[in-house]
Parts: sequence; structure tokens; C-alpha cells
Amino acid sequence: MKLNETHLYEVWKNQQFTERLKTVSGEDIDVLNAGTHNEDMAGPDFLNAKIRIGILTYVGDIEIDCEINDWKGHGHNIDVKYNKVILHLSFRNNHNQAFVYTNAGRKVPTITLSRFLPATFNSQFEPPPPRDVSNVKQLLRCHEANGLVTAVTRENFILKLGFQRFEKKCKKMYERLKELKYLRDNNIHEPIIGYDRREDFDLMNYSHADFQDKEIWQQLFYESIFEALGYSKNKNIMLELAHNADISFIKSLGHDDEFLERVESALFHISGLLSENPQKNEIDDEQYVSKLRSHWDHIKRIYNAKYFDEDQWHFFKLRPQNFPTVRLAGGSRLLKSIIYDDFINELIKKIDEIRNLNVLINVLRSLIIIKSEGFWRTHYVFNKHSNGEIKYFVGVSRADEMIINVVLPFFSVYFDVFGEQNLSKKLLKIYGYFNQRSENRIVHDVAVSLHMEDETKKTVFQQGMIELFRSFCSKNKCLECEIGKIVFG
Repeated sequence: MKLNETHLYEVWKNQQFTERLKTVSGEDIDVLNAGTHNEDMAGPDFLNAKIRIGILTYVGDIEIDCEINDWKGHGHNIDVKYNKVILHLSFRNNHNQAFVYTNAGRKVPTITLSRFLPATFNSQFEPPPPRDVSNVKQLLRCHEANGLVTAVTRENFILKLGFQRFEKKCKKMYERLKELKYLRDNNIHEPIIGYDRREDFDLMNYSHADFQDKEIWQQLFYESIFEALGYSKNKNIMLELAHNADISFIKSLGHDDEFLERVESALFHISGLLSENPQKNEIDDEQYVSKLRSHWDHIKRIYNAKYFDEDQWHFFKLRPQNFPTVRLAGGSRLLKSIIYDDFINELIKKIDEIRNLNVLINVLRSLIIIKSEGFWRTHYVFNKHSNGEIKYFVGVSRADEMIINVVLPFFSVYFDVFGEQNLSKKLLKIYGYFNQRSENRIVHDVAVSLHMEDETKKTVFQQGMIELFRSFCSKNKCLECEIGKIVFG
């Protein structure tokens, strides 16, 4: 008999499993509410389910497929309606794939249902025919035929896309810089008051004299760093937090030995990650938290922007050192450096003075890496002591990501604005020379598809592969791609 998803819907509704559910990666799952079967609307199969994975509880949607690769085959990976999926179930998962990706780039853990069902149920259904490697994971449509394209053509195209992606980052930075200038000139407090930019905003010409205000650059750097600290899961809310608790507000918290504590107090309370009215035994370390609360009694009188809720933050499937609480602790220290340690000028000095690119990259990396300290060395949430020590607020791989996505484009814009073309070109050289230590599933799958696995360590190729996937592959624009034109044209 051929397996149909409706068979699996009944399995999920009845919750009749032979043992406790576990994700492919081995985490225990408790189903608190199986959700409502979505019979009429397009989208996930069960809505508003409530499940516990490990120690964390989540509310969201459930998607069920016969095969693990149906997630991509049915287009769920590029459909925003599936962005709230918290658990993916497939009857078969021959490659033990531990998660799938949403359109927003978030990882969703998977369960292989056949492991938890009676043998009598599993034996009813015929196994599928062998699948071609081109259908596995995120291999490109041209995987089988792109051998028609020479290696030089492939490499040159990916290299070009890598530099185009860098240019896009720089353009985004410059547009935000102009917007910050516009807001300040018109005395608009962005988070509170909605505004319409003048129709001629995009046509306005600026000179370096328009961007002499140091605080505009500090705000742009602050926003960019916080967005990068949020990863894909929390980058939007981290950016919004930086918009609301802006650099002017942070500066108003003073300048003394307790400044860092006040920044932490402000960010944790405004973010909603530290409640003003805790439940009994909610806090693991009363001495540290009592200081934060004491500071907040004074700070809240001068804060008049937006507040956030704890449930707006994502902890799901994050390693403890990547929890937003830990990232905000690290961000607080970078804020202190930006405001009172002249961090931006220190970076400018290093970029200007150090000629050896290897040495310069290592110096930039060392300035961004932040070792853990204090309460957050042994905690990743307020109410639980961590099993092991958290060594870094910002480690090597995250520092590399921030150099590529923040430092290089930020200072490229900075040097262009102030006419330092030689330094701007130097940053472009660093970008082309940089080797990243982090891994990326999209990069891996594109590299396999293009037979370019040896190039994945070089940042410019990594960025080019991401640009290829985002701008062409995921949008089925094969005939607009230089590789696709040869393969399918």
C-alpha cells in the first residue's frame, strides 16, 4: 500500500507511539497539545500546537510529510506560511537529516515517525523507489548537468556574486546612514513616531560634511552589531531593540564604574527577558539581579520607547552560548566600548596602520571576541545555573561573521564617505582574502551541487554561493543565472 499523509495525520492526532518521541538529534519531546488540524487552509498540517523539546516549551505549527525531502520538494522552505513551524515529522528519513530550514533561515528539528510506530503499521507501506542524489537536501536543479559549465566559468560567476553581495551590504549600510541623518535633522524619534520620508529622499545628495556627527556612526555600528549578534533567529528583534534603546538613551545612563550594569539592566528589562515582577525562585542569583532591578527603578523613568515580551525571543534549538540573554550581555560590553572606549576609532587605526592582511584580520578578530565574565559565565538564563562554563560572549566564528557582515561593509562606507579610497580598497582586499571558520548548510549544498567543495573556506566564495541560492536558485531564476543559461538555455 502506498503511504499517504492522511495516515500520518491520524497517527499524530492519536499520539499512539511505542516510546517517548525524540528528535533525530536525540532531544526528548513531550506533546502538550497536538494542535488543530488545518483542513481548510494552505499551510502547515497542525496549527497552534504546544510541545516541549528538552527543557524549553514552544507554541507553533506542525508539518508532516511522508519523506524528509518533501519539505523542500513541496516548497515549504521558501513559503512564509511555514515560518512558525516548530517541529517537522516525516515517516522516512534515510539520511538522518536532523532539521529542515524555513524561509526565514530558521532550523526546525525533525522526527522520524517510523521509529516510534508499531512494526505492523510500518509494514503496510511500500518503500519508495531509490531517489536520485539531485533530490537530496538542497542540491540545485542544475546539479546533474552543470558539468557542461567549465570550472573557470563557475568560479568566476560565484566570485562575482560574492563581491556583489558585499556591495549590497555596503549599500544597505549607506541607506541606513542617510536615514539616520534624515531622522536627526527632522528631530524624529523613529521607534515612537511613524514617519513618511520625503519623496525626494532617495535623490538627496550628501557630502562628507553631512556625516560629521559621531553619534550617527555610533548608532549605525550599534544597530549592525546587535543584528549580527541575533543570528537568523533573533536578528530582527535585536535590531528593533537597538532602534528603541538607541545610542542617545544608552549614553544617558552615565559614565562610571556601574555603567555596564546599567546597560545590562536597561536591555534585559526593555527586552522583557528580565521581568519586573518575578515569580518565586525565578532568579538563581539574587545579588546580581537585585543590582539590575535597583538600577531599573531609576532608568525606567527616562525610557519612553517600546517594550518587548519574553515570548518574542527565540531560544529554540540554540546552543546555550547563543541564547539572547548571553548575546545581550556581550552586546552590552560592545556598547560600552563604542561609547566610552572609542572603539570605532580604534578599529580605524588598526585598519590604517597594519599592512599585513593576516595580522590585521587576527587583530580585528581579537578586538571583537569577548570572553565571558560574572553572572553570565555560569548562566545562560536567569533562573538556571549552566551545566558547564560559558567561555565566550562572542567567540571566533561569531567574530568572523561580524567582521564580514558588519566591520568590513561599515568601514567601507565610512572611508568612501570621507574620501579614503585607499583604505576602502584595502577592505575589499581583506574581504577577498578572508577565510571563514564557520559552517553554513546553504554553502555546503551549493558547493556540492557545483562541485566546488574546495572553495568553501574562502569567504568571498561562501558569500557568492549564498547570493546564488538567495537570488537565483530559491526563486527558480535559472535562466537569469550565468550557469543556468548554459545548462538550460
